[in-house]
Amino acid sequence: QVQLVESGGGLVQPGGSLRLSCAASGFTLDYYAIGWFRQAPGKEREGVSCITSSDGSTYYADSVKGRFTTSRDNAKNTVYLVLNSLKPEDTAVYYCAAGTPLIATMALDSMEYDYWGQGTQVTVSS
Repeated sequence: QVQLVESGGGLVQPGGSLRLSCAASGFTLDYYAIGWFRQAPGKEREGVSCITSSDGSTYYADSVKGRFTTSRDNAKNTVYLVLNSLKPEDTAVYYCAAGTPLIATMALDSMEYDYWGQGTQVTVSS
């Protein structure tokens, strides 16, 4: 059974940090790009980051560039997203997804991803 499970979400104050994990079971992440997406109440899902399978290149939305970092540990079949300098507008459910986007401009396009986790809530509030 193919499954992605996110963890690490929670409540954090503005300026704080979190590390989200995305663990895969039933398949190997090595051959997939892993994207992180988020969706806030009443808003459309937004691509946050992507790390490729080939050379580990990373892509970020402008809204998180310089604050969020994604990495992968293929030995653990896990991908991480470190969220630093969190802002209230980062509050959302965060999802990881596995896919094979063909070109860099598609890296944050949710249509390029085939497998999705159930999400983990991140709330930034004082």
